[in-house]
Amino acid sequence: MPRTAAPTLPSPVPRAADSDRRRTSASVVLRSVLEHGPVARSTISRLTGLSPASVTEHCARLAERGLIRESAEPRRSNGVGRPHQPLDLDDTRFLVAGVHVAVPYTTVALLDLRGRVVARRELRHERTEPGWVLARAAEGLAGLLAGVPGRRPLGVGVAVGGWVDRETGTVVEHELLGWREVPVRELLGARTGLPVQVDGHARALVHGERLFGRARGSRSVLHLFVGNVVDAAFSTHAEVHYGPRSAAGAIAHLPVPGGTEPCACGRTGCLQVELSERTLCRRARAAGVIGSANPMHVVAAAAGGDPVARRLLVDRARTTGRAAGLLLDVLNPETVVVTEVGVIHFEDCLQALREAVGPERSAAVVPTSFPESVLAVAGGSVVLDALFRDPMGASPESI
Repeated sequence: MPRTAAPTLPSPVPRAADSDRRRTSASVVLRSVLEHGPVARSTISRLTGLSPASVTEHCARLAERGLIRESAEPRRSNGVGRPHQPLDLDDTRFLVAGVHVAVPYTTVALLDLRGRVVARRELRHERTEPGWVLARAAEGLAGLLAGVPGRRPLGVGVAVGGWVDRETGTVVEHELLGWREVPVRELLGARTGLPVQVDGHARALVHGERLFGRARGSRSVLHLFVGNVVDAAFSTHAEVHYGPRSAAGAIAHLPVPGGTEPCACGRTGCLQVELSERTLCRRARAAGVIGSANPMHVVAAAAGGDPVARRLLVDRARTTGRAAGLLLDVLNPETVVVTEVGVIHFEDCLQALREAVGPERSAAVVPTSFPESVLAVAGGSVVLDALFRDPMGASPESI
């Protein structure tokens, strides 16, 4: 029988719990360096509440793994005493790979540990079979990595619309791609030889905003993604809500008052079919604005002064604002981040969105922090979130 502690003493902490505590402390230290670096160890201790000895230990371990380094320029405290070496994130040695699978194309990218895009490429879909799409993604990543010799990839993050089960790395259902129960983690891991993390793109972008964007420090964040797929994600105290089998955030069939678009579900005016980029482009073609199915052509026409293109984008932003208002009523987040092409590019679209939300809460609504690289950041943020949550488990030593 195992020995027990004396009744007057607290029970010893189990080894698993002790390991969890060390992992959590390492994460806190790494996040502190990300947010405040270059930063002194004493400042990290003050910011995190960890003891100086604990901070020194975790910093040494993180430095051994190449995740942090001492800054080149030493600093003095109040101009006196021995200079100290502040610590900063080491963003020169390692990269993460990001894959975002959209309906018309896949974006492959390399990001540094600060979430900055180092290289990226768009791969148009000639076919949408999962094996073919993921094989091309792996080839695209290999090509990008060949262009940055000496930088080691830590893993691959995959962001996809639709229903994505993070725990199993599976795309459960993506109606527009025709994907059902696709084991993305398994398929892409076999082709790349790297650890693979998979998540829905709205949740991935919550992680990106929380780590590197405007939502850093927010206690609760709602992200609304409006593309061909329309979905949402919600985070409180740095924890994203997933629900059973990661099915949270499905808002495609929320009813839009006054909506006219027929949906495949048999109803009219569902949110996704009303706001889909396919619907935007079809309406633009019908109005003679463009002759393609590319939403960026609508943006270009609006930027060139086409009033019809501008009206289509403003109307879409206004409808997006109504949807955001409904979600605000239910979730009451501190910050709302919206990824939508009109809101990204035009101030009047952002204004229409905020007006539809209402004056009391409009200040909480902001556009994506990554207007030029949102899809690349979505993919990379999946694996960067894993790294910053558990730097010891996701460190090079464990790969």
